[in-house]
Amino acid sequence: MASLKYLSGFGNEFASEDPRCPGALPEGQNNPQVCPYGLYAEQLSGSAFTCPRSSNKRSWLYRILPSVRHKPFTAMKCEDLTESWNEVDPDPNQLRWFPFIIPKASEKKVDFVAGLHTLCGAGDSKSRNGIGIHVYACNTSMTDSCFQNSDGDFLIVPQQGEVLITTEFGKMTVEPNEICVIQQGMRFAVDVFGETRGYILEVYGAHFELPDLGPIGANGLANPRDFLTPVAWYEDRRVQGYTIINKYQGKLFSCQQDFSPFNVVAWHGNYTPYKYNLENFMVINCVAFDHADPSIFTVLTAKSTRPGVAIADFVIFPPRWGVADHTFRPPYYHRNCMSEFMGLIKGHYEAKEEGFQPGGGSLHSIMTPHGPDEDCFEKNSTTVLKPERVAEGTMAFMFESSFSMAVTKWGLQTCQRLDKNYYKCWEPLKSHFNPNWRPTSK
Repeated sequence: MASLKYLSGFGNEFASEDPRCPGALPEGQNNPQVCPYGLYAEQLSGSAFTCPRSSNKRSWLYRILPSVRHKPFTAMKCEDLTESWNEVDPDPNQLRWFPFIIPKASEKKVDFVAGLHTLCGAGDSKSRNGIGIHVYACNTSMTDSCFQNSDGDFLIVPQQGEVLITTEFGKMTVEPNEICVIQQGMRFAVDVFGETRGYILEVYGAHFELPDLGPIGANGLANPRDFLTPVAWYEDRRVQGYTIINKYQGKLFSCQQDFSPFNVVAWHGNYTPYKYNLENFMVINCVAFDHADPSIFTVLTAKSTRPGVAIADFVIFPPRWGVADHTFRPPYYHRNCMSEFMGLIKGHYEAKEEGFQPGGGSLHSIMTPHGPDEDCFEKNSTTVLKPERVAEGTMAFMFESSFSMAVTKWGLQTCQRLDKNYYKCWEPLKSHFNPNWRPTSK
């Protein structure tokens, strides 16, 4: 695949035009009476017009035909993509899934949209407040069709297989250990190159942003310059029946048009799709004692209206040094007012080296206890503490949310990937209590 070009920066004001049409961007204004090359001007707004400048999101697209030129939308079958959070009774147990199955192309061709399955979520897209966690498992590229999410932003985490994502803003490739964000309303198509699988965090009513750094200072975590936005690329292609698939109020709709939607010759603005390589994350960690909270590993956050409380955080656990003295270094035992969904891109997660596998997942719901398994506890309670590399060759991540998430029928039953023996990893934990223990004199 030819190397693609990108623009660097997070939330920047970008301007891009396909080099085949120099001067396609109007000079000095957004909406001239006649656009260069006879193009149509179309604004894509990701925020209310009257939002403060710091949070105002919009881009101007200069396209061969406007997106309004299409046949009416009609309902289509949603399969396992849902916003129905009451399909099954609530389940507060610790949940873990084996790797989700990727269908074989020889048995059934499944593209990105057909391969979407909702695992859990909460809230409501109509009231613009909520979250959905999905997995995708597919084996074939989208053909003469694209997807548009009118409900919220997609943060896509590939686990197996590179994807080529064509958007109205241009093309980008995203490999395992990279992520991308397709923001609300942006049309995109996904090409795959074999059996492909990954995770998706969807948020309604908010956009992802970089977390505040506070006492960390001006630098660290995910650096803004490492986020990449595609450059303008267009195709002037007439199609007998091009399908636009629209996710709207939790349902899927489709319409037909006779041209490719990727006909944007030039664009400018700060509302764009973007990608990020997780290897570029600048890790902050403890260098004295105790285990720091996982919030120090936050890559992106979607804030709620309550200060310090997120609709969703995207957190990673990358390779790093562990040096804390007098400390049980793995994650501590915990009950949390947040919901924690864990996924594994590659390697072995430090707190559960067996059972938690790449392409699978786990959910620890609000106030459900969780923590290291027996092997991890015993090993790390007695090991000689010295500087050591943690998570080498591994990349685990967490979708953390203030919402109390419901698991779908697909997640609990249909997928048949639920590990019903998950609870057993803690059963060997034994009491080490010694009432005769006394502190030694210093």
